Order: sequence, then C-alpha cells, then structure tokens
Amino acid sequence: MPTSLIILAAGQGTRMQSDLPKVLHELGSAPLFAHALASGRALEPERVVLVAGHGFDDVQRAALAIDNEIAVVEQADQKGTAHAVAQAKAALEGFDGDAMVLYGDTPFIRPETLDAMLAARAAGADVVVLGFEAADPGRYGRLVVEGGALLRIVEFKDATEAERAISLCNSGVVAADASTLFSLIEEVGNANASGEYYLTDIVEIARARGLSAATVSCDEAETLGINTRAELARAEALFQAHKRAEALENGVTLVAPETVYFAQDTWVGRDAVIEPNVVFGPGVTVETGARIRAFSHLEGCHVSRDAQVGPFARLRPGAELAEGAKVGNFVEIKNAEIAEGAKVNHLTYIGDAFVGAGANIGAGTITCNYDGVFKHHTHIGARAFIGSDTMLVAPVQIGDDAMTATGSVVTRDVPDGAMAIGRARLEIKEGLWRRMYEKMKAAKKSGKNRA
Repeated sequence: MPTSLIILAAGQGTRMQSDLPKVLHELGSAPLFAHALASGRALEPERVVLVAGHGFDDVQRAALAIDNEIAVVEQADQKGTAHAVAQAKAALEGFDGDAMVLYGDTPFIRPETLDAMLAARAAGADVVVLGFEAADPGRYGRLVVEGGALLRIVEFKDATEAERAISLCNSGVVAADASTLFSLIEEVGNANASGEYYLTDIVEIARARGLSAATVSCDEAETLGINTRAELARAEALFQAHKRAEALENGVTLVAPETVYFAQDTWVGRDAVIEPNVVFGPGVTVETGARIRAFSHLEGCHVSRDAQVGPFARLRPGAELAEGAKVGNFVEIKNAEIAEGAKVNHLTYIGDAFVGAGANIGAGTITCNYDGVFKHHTHIGARAFIGSDTMLVAPVQIGDDAMTATGSVVTRDVPDGAMAIGRARLEIKEGLWRRMYEKMKAAKKSGKNRA
C-alpha cells in the first residue's frame, strides 16, 4: 500500500520567544521538521506534504532545500490540527493509499514505530493512533480504550476526572487511508474549550460510521515535543547521546564521547578515531580509519580512508580529503581537494583549490582566492613543495614537482619542476583599488565573471 506523509509545521511557537518559526530551530544542525521528515522517509512515501504557517516563506525555502519535491502548503489561520491536515487535501489529490500525520516539532519518533502503525492498518484498523504511557500524564490528551479498541480521544481541557486518570496518552500521530482521513475531517467541529478543530475527533466520527480505530504504543521519549528553548536543549542532549551511542556501536572510537557533537546526517566509518571536542556540522562523511584530532570543526566535507585532520583544524563546505591526506593544526580548507598523501600541516588557508598527490604545503601558505568580488582557483601539482609563507595569488597554477621559495608572492604560473622566488618591493598606487573594485562590481552585476 503506498504511503504519503503530512507533516504539520505551521505553529509560531510563542514559548520559544523567537522570531524564527519553531520548526526552523535546529536540532543536530538540522531544522526540527527535518527529523520528522527523516523518520517518515524510511516508509518510502510516494508524496510528502508539509503544512506551514508562521514564517511560511522561510519554512518553504528550508523544506525545498532538503527535498525539492516536497509539497509545501499554507495554513494561513491556525484553527487546530484537523484544519491543518485539511490544507494538505489538494496536494494529495488523486493519491490512493495511507496518509501518515506527523509533527514538525516532534523529532524522535522512530521509523520502526511508524512501521508498526502501518502494520496495524494492514491488519484491518481504519484509523491508527500512536499512544504512549506517560509517567506524568499532565495535560496530554487521553486515549480511551475498551477491549483493545480505541473509542475516542479526549483533550485534557474537555476530559472528566475519570478520563484524566487514564495514563495512555495521545501523541497526535495518526495513520489512515487518505480519502477516509479527509472525509472524517470534514465532519470535525470546534465545539470544545479551545474553539479549535481537533484531529483527535476523527476517532469518534469514525466509530460512528462503523469504522474501527486502534492504538499502537511507543516509548514516551519518542513523543517528546519541542515548545521551549529548555526543551530544545534537552532534546539536543538526547540527540547527541543517541548519535554517540550509535557511533560506538558501529565501531567508531570516540576518545571522549561526551565532548563530540554530531549533526543529523553525520556519517563516520568503522575504525575511525574521533578525539575530544570535535564538532560535526551538516554534510560530513568520514571514512574508515580516518582520524579527526581534537578541537576540529567539520562541515560539508568528505574525509577519505586513513586521512588525518587537526588538531584545531577547520574543514568548510567543499573540502575533499583523499586517502592518506593530512590537514594539521590551525589549517582551514574550503572548496578544495587535497589529493592522496598530500600534506597541509600548519597555519594555512587553502580555498578554491586543488592540491596534487604527495604535495607538501608549508606553514603560513595562503591561496589568495578572493579579489573582493570574484573567487579564483589555484592548482598545485603533484609532489609540489610550497615554501612557508607563500602567497598564491589566484588564478594560478603550480606545476608538478615545482617549488616556491619561502616568502614568495606567486602571481603567475610556475612550470613543472621549476622554482619560484618572488619577493616584490612594496608599491602604493593611489585610488587604484577603488577604481578596480567599482569595475569588478559592475562586471559581476552584468554576469561577466572573468575567473
């Protein structure tokens, strides 16, 4: 049976005390809603609909950056969860299968739990609701079950004292045939203490039609919702604890696990070693046997087998380290490939560049890649030796087996096997930069990048 996801992400999150929509606050360096999306993606859904409201444009932009096939629809007025789900109807026009309703501020529900809900659907339940036994039921909605059948869901505000004594609580996650779901929602009213259209009301409506409703239970920790900064901080701690345990279980050595911070999509191969105080931003892959030394920060990069990074190194988006490459202390790599066995060991910036196999980059080397308007490329050949304090003024190419002398300022290509010695006398040319800058800005505006 095909499945579609409806992810509710329209709330403002006033308790976050933020101008940012709640679902765009980050957990594991990813927007909150991305975690619900990742769990739902394990079901291989045919369609995904994200219902946004507060900060619609920002939420839509973030969603499409993750998956440009997501349908983002607007709930202009927040009138309750049933009203939110109803906004997805047009986006699921013609879809024949189950719809799973998830929440963008509930990041920890496991794919296995969602599979269990679909199994309950396949076993004959028309509506399946995810519940949990709460240690402190508080103000959660209660699931009223009799003889294994779900009779109704009662919001705390509307519950009797007997119903409030029930410990089986509602997570809000629902699975049903899509056409049935929207048909049930059409009958939902707002005659309740909040004057809202509750998705929970579909259970009673379904039973009145002679349809069946069932519950699937999960651990309470899976249903943790994020409503405040304090809850977000607790969620981050839970997320990091899970990722660290997962890494250790998969054969990664974490020298001081509690000091390592992962992103949602961090992938680290077995027998890699991660030293203390390493931070992974989004988009990082570290292969088997690599070593990430202490106090390094990695984002949007790939570290190949047996490569070494750090200590105190920064890999920015587009950094690619081949097998056995070495990036040492106080080195920053951005949008650059460091080929097999190459070494960039100390106090160096390599940006928009290629460093060939076996090359050695001396301390204090800088690829001068940005002229204030455009970025330019530097190519360093195989086995080249770049002397300390070399300034490589891009665009420039250093040949295979070439060398630059210490302190050189290299402004033109160096042939294979040659040695560059470039120490120029300082000249001051009044007004030149202002004139050049204005010309380059005009060229950039017209789309004429000379790089």
